[in-house]
Amino acid sequence: MKYKLSQFGLDFDKIEECLKTNWKLVLSIVLTMVIVLAIVSFTVFFLVVKSPEKVLVPDLVGKNLPQALEEMQSKELYPRVRLRYSGSPDDKGSVLEQKPVAGAIVKAGRRIEIVVSNGAVLNQVEDYVGQSIDQVRAHLQTLFAASSRPMITLPDAPSYQEDDSEAGIILSQNPQPGTDLVEPITLDIIVSSGPGNEKATIPYLIGMTMADVHVRMARTKLVFQFSGEATENAKEVPGSVVSQRWPEDGATELATYSWIDVKLAIPKEPVDGITYGIYETALPPYPYALDVSLEAKTPDKEEYTIVAFKHHGGKITIPYAVPVGTTLVLEVLGQENSKLTVQ
Repeated sequence: MKYKLSQFGLDFDKIEECLKTNWKLVLSIVLTMVIVLAIVSFTVFFLVVKSPEKVLVPDLVGKNLPQALEEMQSKELYPRVRLRYSGSPDDKGSVLEQKPVAGAIVKAGRRIEIVVSNGAVLNQVEDYVGQSIDQVRAHLQTLFAASSRPMITLPDAPSYQEDDSEAGIILSQNPQPGTDLVEPITLDIIVSSGPGNEKATIPYLIGMTMADVHVRMARTKLVFQFSGEATENAKEVPGSVVSQRWPEDGATELATYSWIDVKLAIPKEPVDGITYGIYETALPPYPYALDVSLEAKTPDKEEYTIVAFKHHGGKITIPYAVPVGTTLVLEVLGQENSKLTVQ
């Protein structure tokens, strides 16, 4: 028995006509189903795929590098190693720090940053005899800048004795050079305070300009105590030396770093945009004369040294002639001590 499709109520002409009329709607339905099917497929895929396992970060600090690597490998963790000098030669090869810290929960495959000791930067005591204590102090600070504990430090108050050597020169040390460093030490040193009977010739300053005075300050082992007086004579050059006090006994020499009173002609108001004055402050007493300088930073960002000389501490006075708004910085051994902005 044969059947016709028309017997089942299917009219292809009407279906074709309907598709022609509503093809946009049909296409939208098909695309929507495809997109929905794709979203469902991706969702099922990511749900099925297993995410990385989470692990506990082990405690690596204090362990040697091979042991630390073995523990990380067992947890499927990977190292990022950084070397650093430490305070003891015994620390060489051991882990000093880690990140993330022990006990943190991370995904397997994570990189763990570890800092490994490269040992002590010094294994033996160096020879410092004949060197300036200031240079040695700066050298040690640089040497152990990255160490948690410096292996060698200098005493805050070393022993001083008179010697023909320049002041500040190390005369002896203990422990001796070549001694093995097994733990941090404070070096026992004796430092020269300079010759006890050294003399310096008194320079004649009257009439000198301020620039010439700065040159004498740098070259003479004497301390000038400056004061100022207002310029009244039109012939007086601003900043020039008006007078100086001489020893009552008529001596032409004094013990090094003795005081000499010097008076300058200091205008009350700026002259052609230049302010004249005397920088005055107080320094702690030093066992010997240290390097001191007065630095200038102008409003135009120009930087220069007004004068550099040696001073043994106490009251300090320095004449200056700078543009208005200049910042003056007093430095001792290259470190800022005080500063002033000239108005």
